[in-house]
Amino acid sequence: MAASVHCSIVSAEQEIFSGLVEMVVATGTMGELGILPGHAPLLSGIKPGPIKLVLEGGADEIFFASGGFIEVQPTAITVLADTAIRADNIDEAAAAEAERKAQAELLDQRADVDFARVTADLQEQAAMLRTVRKMRDQKNRV
Repeated sequence: MAASVHCSIVSAEQEIFSGLVEMVVATGTMGELGILPGHAPLLSGIKPGPIKLVLEGGADEIFFASGGFIEVQPTAITVLADTAIRADNIDEAAAAEAERKAQAELLDQRADVDFARVTADLQEQAAMLRTVRKMRDQKNRV
C-alpha cells in the first residue's frame, strides 16, 4: 500500500472533499505542483483549473477550483478555493456558452463594459472547460 496523507478541499460554501490521498496535482501561481506524502511544507496560490487527487488505491478524482490557496503540512494538504466543484458536476455546455458570451462581451467596445471582470470570467470558464476535458480524457484512457 502506498503512503497517503489527509487532503481537504474547502470552498467558501462547504467542504467538497475530505479523505486520504496518495498525490495531489494542482496549478500553483509559479507552475505545476505535484504533492506526495512527506512533501515539504508549502503555501501557494493556485490558478483556476483542475485539481487532481490520486486516492488510496490509485483511483483518480478531479475537481475544479476557481483559484485560492493550497497549504501543505506534514500530516495534511488543504486546498482553500474561492469556488470548488467536482468535475463530474460541471455542465460542459453551460460553461462553453458562458465562455462564448464572455468572449462576445470582451469584443464589445462599449465604454460600460468592465473588461477586468469579463477577462476574469473568460479565464474561469476556459479553466472549467479544461477541467471537464481532462476528466473526459482520463475516463477514455481507462
